[in-house]
Amino acid sequence: MKHWILTVALLLCGMAASEAQVRFETCSTDELRELAVRSGKRVFIDLYASWCGPCRQMERDVFSQRAVGEFFDRRFVAAKYSVDRSTGRQLMQRYGNGAIPLYLIFDTEGNLLGRIEGAAPAEKFLAELQRILDKHPAEKGK
Repeated sequence: MKHWILTVALLLCGMAASEAQVRFETCSTDELRELAVRSGKRVFIDLYASWCGPCRQMERDVFSQRAVGEFFDRRFVAAKYSVDRSTGRQLMQRYGNGAIPLYLIFDTEGNLLGRIEGAAPAEKFLAELQRILDKHPAEKGK
């Protein structure tokens, strides 16, 4: 009985932890924009590579934090695209200079609002995201 209770408790903790982190959608950029329009949120895109140390650091140390997940959940529809694949490569050619990680913030019309290059601690990263959002307040009624 104790083993069963412990197993259920661990499962519930795992479920709560998974909800605390940033949730990245797995869809096309067009579908991502549609999700943003329906939810009234901005679009956040993470351009990364599996071999990129700073990209892995952000995944492990920043995007896994509860505060970061809550910040994103209120403001963004997020997706990540590998620069080693077609979509990520195209986005990097259009918006990047070759350095990753690269984070892009768009409005629901597809206008680039800002970019963040490189890894940063969670507090600094969230402050930079907030600075970009403050420069581009959402229009009323959207």
